[in-house]
Amino acid sequence: MATLFCFGLGYCAEHYVAEFGGRFSRIAGTVTTRERAATIAAALFGNHAVEAFVFDGTEAAPALAAAITDADAMLVSVPPGATDPVLACCADIVAASPRLETIVYLSTVGVYGDHAGQWVDEQTPPAPVSERSRERLAAEEAWLALGARAGKAVAIFRLSGIYGPGQNALTQVLRGAARRIDKPGQVFNRIHVADIAQAIDATFARQASGVFNITDDEPAPQGEPLAFAAELLGVPPPPQVPFAEAAAAMSPMALSFYRESKRVRNEKMKRGLGVRLRYPSYREGLRALAAQHARTPGAP
Repeated sequence: MATLFCFGLGYCAEHYVAEFGGRFSRIAGTVTTRERAATIAAALFGNHAVEAFVFDGTEAAPALAAAITDADAMLVSVPPGATDPVLACCADIVAASPRLETIVYLSTVGVYGDHAGQWVDEQTPPAPVSERSRERLAAEEAWLALGARAGKAVAIFRLSGIYGPGQNALTQVLRGAARRIDKPGQVFNRIHVADIAQAIDATFARQASGVFNITDDEPAPQGEPLAFAAELLGVPPPPQVPFAEAAAAMSPMALSFYRESKRVRNEKMKRGLGVRLRYPSYREGLRALAAQHARTPGAP
């Protein structure tokens, strides 16, 4: 049996392990604090235990280096800064890992920049607008270079807006703070975390490499899922607020998001990875989450 190593035991990694962790005899990964490591050690993810190592981006302790070296498959979701902390500290260890075959790096469709609502695919030249997306693009290029140098398959996942259990339009509506922001022409795609998980698993199984857009079939304005979530919950839709009014209270990160509008194609994901989306649009995803909420109130 194989070993999975996850740089960053966050939302996507936890959902992947919960569903597909049975493919591995050992699962290990990194967190940023000792408290988080203790929480991971005490938990099970889909009945799978996970070893957690504290990693601050500056050094790899011997036990961490040994776990990286033991990996057959690697999932990377640690965000970069001016440099990628994983590569800055662990590139040589990763490159020399003798059994490591496939690396999946989680990036963002933000690297495409703004296309005024037009369609983009993997052949579209990246043109990132925000500093955060420029850092992501640099990290993508560095991981692909490591794969080419070390003979490892590296798959770059450009993810759309992630949603799923605990992180979705239903929870926003239930908390009472949701707003439908009216910015004509602004659309974006989403992706359910379960579909990210199956794409990760397909990549490991196929030892796939290259860039893949991991996204749903239907780009839509920000307010549509919120209105649909309210309908599912049987409550009035959240208020609609003009963008100019909402922008006054937005963080720089939120404002940078609203500077971009694009529709993202996913044919390469379907063709190259064999992924059949469980949730082709937010409607299927929110219906499933609402059904879970009906069975277990508070679940979304």
